[in-house]
Amino acid sequence: MKAAAIVASLLLAGVPARAADSADLLNRVRTQMSSFVKVFSDVRCTEQVEQDKLNKNGKIESSEKSTFDYLVIAQESGSDLSLQESRLQQQVTVKKTNEPMLVTNGFATFLLIFHPMYQDSFEFSPPQMETVGTQTLARIAFRHIRNQPSTAELVLRGREYPLEFAGNAWIDPASGSVVRIDAGLEQPMDDIGLRVMHVDVLYAPVHFRGVDDSLRLPAAATVEVETARQHWRNVHRFTNYQHFNVDVDSTVRAQP
Repeated sequence: MKAAAIVASLLLAGVPARAADSADLLNRVRTQMSSFVKVFSDVRCTEQVEQDKLNKNGKIESSEKSTFDYLVIAQESGSDLSLQESRLQQQVTVKKTNEPMLVTNGFATFLLIFHPMYQDSFEFSPPQMETVGTQTLARIAFRHIRNQPSTAELVLRGREYPLEFAGNAWIDPASGSVVRIDAGLEQPMDDIGLRVMHVDVLYAPVHFRGVDDSLRLPAAATVEVETARQHWRNVHRFTNYQHFNVDVDSTVRAQP
C-alpha cells in the first residue's frame, strides 16, 4: 500500500474499557479479519479515484479522475496472507496534466493492521467507548513497532520504504467490524523528503445474501502526501459492490 482525509465528526468524550474487555474486542476484530478477507475477495466493485496536485495555498492546480473495475485476489494460509489488487480502467478525465500525479493503492485494506499476521507489528491501546452519531463505537489507538513488518510501503525510484503509521481505529464493539481508520506517519521521513502522509479510510455495511450484515467493506479512502515542494491528495471511492461465487461446471464433449 502507498498514502488524508474524509473527516467524520468524532469529537466526543470517551470511557476506557476494562482490560478483559480490551482483549476480547481485539480478538473479535482479528476474527472479523478472516471474514473480511473471504468476502472482500468474493466481490467486485467500482473504484473511482480522484488525484489532485495542490499548490502551496491548498488550491487544485492539476487533477485526474479515473474509474476502474476493482477486485482483490486473496491467498490466506493460517496467519499468512497475500493480497493482490486488480484494476481494469474504464474511464479517465484529465484536467491540467502538466504535473506528475501521485499513485496510491492498497488503502482499502488498511484495516489489516488487525490481522493475526501483523498482530506483533503494532501496539494497541485499551479501547475508549465513544458515541458517534447514533452509534457507540470503541476507539483504539495503534502504533507501528519499529523494525517489525509493515502493512504499507512507499515505492520511490524503484526502491521500497516501509511506512510506520500511528493513529486511531473506530470499531463496532458488538461485531468487531472496523468503521473508520485515521492515521499518519509517526515521524517525517526526511531522508527521502517525505514530510506528511495521512490516511483516512471509511468502511460501510454492504448487504449480500448469506453474508453477516455486520461486516463492513471499504467505502472511501483519502490519502494526502506532502514533501518540501509537492502536495498531493487522492480520494478513492468504492461503490456498486457485487458478490460472486466461483462455481464452475465443466463438461467435456466427445469429438466425433
